[in-house]
Amino acid sequence: MHKRRLIQFALAGLAGLTIHPLAAAAAGQAADEDLPLLVAGMDAAYPPFGFKDSKTGEFVGFDVDIIRAIGRTAGFSVKVENIPFDGLIPALKTRTIDIAINDIGITAERAKSVDFSDRYYIAGMGIVVAKGYQGIQSAKDLEGKRLAVTIGSTGEIAAKRIPHAQVRVFNTLSDCFLELINNGVDAVLNDIPTNDYYAVTAGAGKVDSLSISLAAEDLGIAVKKGRKDLLEKINKGLASLKASGEFTAIYKKWFGREPSPELLR
Repeated sequence: MHKRRLIQFALAGLAGLTIHPLAAAAAGQAADEDLPLLVAGMDAAYPPFGFKDSKTGEFVGFDVDIIRAIGRTAGFSVKVENIPFDGLIPALKTRTIDIAINDIGITAERAKSVDFSDRYYIAGMGIVVAKGYQGIQSAKDLEGKRLAVTIGSTGEIAAKRIPHAQVRVFNTLSDCFLELINNGVDAVLNDIPTNDYYAVTAGAGKVDSLSISLAAEDLGIAVKKGRKDLLEKINKGLASLKASGEFTAIYKKWFGREPSPELLR
């Protein structure tokens, strides 16, 4: 058992794209006021995917850079809205937001409610324990343990399949980690990159991110079901980023390594 070291989204054709009133109201905040402004929702508590910079107060992260880069390529500007993870799909359904990008695993159940882009990340489900805790050496050791997960996450789905596990569901990942540090649970189940980032930043000296991967999953950008025009622009923009090398540059910025050939296909 060891702590893993963190190795560090054309204007023509957008005429048919309906811009949400919230976006129109915020036009003054657009990076380029000549471009349509779309609202991208994320729970800004998932570094390195999306979080608020403590010094600037700006939203930053891999997801932030990706969706803004896709927007520049596809011909729209992006406004980030901070929304709890379990509120993202409802917000898409009511068109409070246009896009959801938040370390969201592509699952059959979610695909009943929203449409997903091509994958932009391949994630793994990992485990965080208190520093020095020896009670979990393998996935089987999770059986019967007290586990913390965020509401609506794939971690919640995975935890509830573990025999005899005592699953506690929290609104935010920060709440999960706080409960772990306070000895209220034995482990937190969450995506590996976020686990690793926490373990070497706010959780340094307090937690270990274990080198155990429970499952791999594709992450996608979600839009309201049926918004094929917007989905096509996102996919084209993503493909353009991968072809130009900009996707690789953003990936290396946040994860310190190049994306796998599989992800670039």
